[in-house]
Formats: sequence, C-alpha cells, structure tokens
Amino acid sequence: MLVKVRLPLPLLILLALPVIAQAEPKILIVGDSISAGFGVPVQQGWVALLQDTLQQRVPGVQVVNASISGDTTGGGLTRLPALLQQHQPDLTIIELGGNDGLRGIPVGVIEQNLQRMIILSNQANSDVLLLGMQIPPNYGARYASAFHGVFATLATRHNTLLLPFLLDGIATRPELMQADGIHPTSAAQPLMRDAVLEVLNAWLEPRLSNNAD
Repeated sequence: MLVKVRLPLPLLILLALPVIAQAEPKILIVGDSISAGFGVPVQQGWVALLQDTLQQRVPGVQVVNASISGDTTGGGLTRLPALLQQHQPDLTIIELGGNDGLRGIPVGVIEQNLQRMIILSNQANSDVLLLGMQIPPNYGARYASAFHGVFATLATRHNTLLLPFLLDGIATRPELMQADGIHPTSAAQPLMRDAVLEVLNAWLEPRLSNNAD
C-alpha cells in the first residue's frame, strides 16, 4: 500500500532550493614571530591588516592567526594536525623556517618538516601558500642558498602557491627593520600585507567568481 506523505510548504520550498556553496573562505596562518607581530601592536601586524583588507571585499572571510614567536618548522608540524581539525581551513599559509635557519638546523630537516605540513594540509582539503624566507649570508653562502631554495622546490613539487621572500624589499632597508635586524617595523607591515595579497588574489578570485556563477 502506497502511503503519501504531505510535507509542509516551507519544507518543500527549502528542498527545492539549490545548494549554494559558501563564498567566504577560511584562511589559517601558521607562522613565527614575523606573523605573530613581534614588536608591533597586534592590530598593525600584517595578518591583521590582511584580514581587514579581505573583509572589505568578502565580509565573511575568516583569518585565523595561529603564529607563535620563536616557532620552528618542527613546532609547526606538531601543532598543525590539531589546527586543521579545529579550523578546517580552505587555505593554510605557512610562514616558518626562519628560526630553523638561524639555529643552523639542517636544510634537509627543514624541507622534510615543511613538506609534511603541506601534505597534511592537502589531506585536510586545504590549499597551501608558502611564504619564503632568507637568512643572512654570514651563516655560510652554501647553507643560505640551500635554505632559500627549499621553498621554491617544495612549491614546485606540491603545486602550492609561493611568495619567494616575505621580506623582499624590507630586510635590506634599516628604517623598516627593528633594532634586532630580524623583525620588521610597523611601517613594513602594509608592505608585507600587499605582497601576500598579490599572491592570495590568484587563489581567491576564481572561488569568488565560481560562487557568483
């Protein structure tokens, strides 16, 4: 015997509506003191400036800053699984490696840690943007060159987004660096924001366009 079930009109309307994907992406940033805003007010850090800029364009965008001063690629790798599970980002920005380089950690270890972070992010359905770093040549030309090359190598191997050097045009200008010569000043933060945003636009635009269609 066939039984007909009459659904309330509002429910029928809801069932008939197409499923629309959310346009607002979630971005997770895993970094060290450069992204944690060491020595500058939090609201003036490049991450906060990035969020403000993005929200003017996509009001619902979420930027989660999970950066910790002094963190290394090993520390980031340890923290990442829980962060991915908690926040489920669409994009993970990795800004790590500088402290590894300053400590002379073998380049192979740095590469292995970053690669594992990329793989874990991709497995969690998150794209990746690598923010490259450089270290002073006084750590040895061979080591400094190999260190810098890791970011481009990984980006090519795993097809990730890449900003080759976050402090490009900043690190060589004393007026944009704090007294320690490592951390950028408040005046440098908008420049860092703009550099990241230029790469980020290539990732963001197609998602907004597809949603609009």
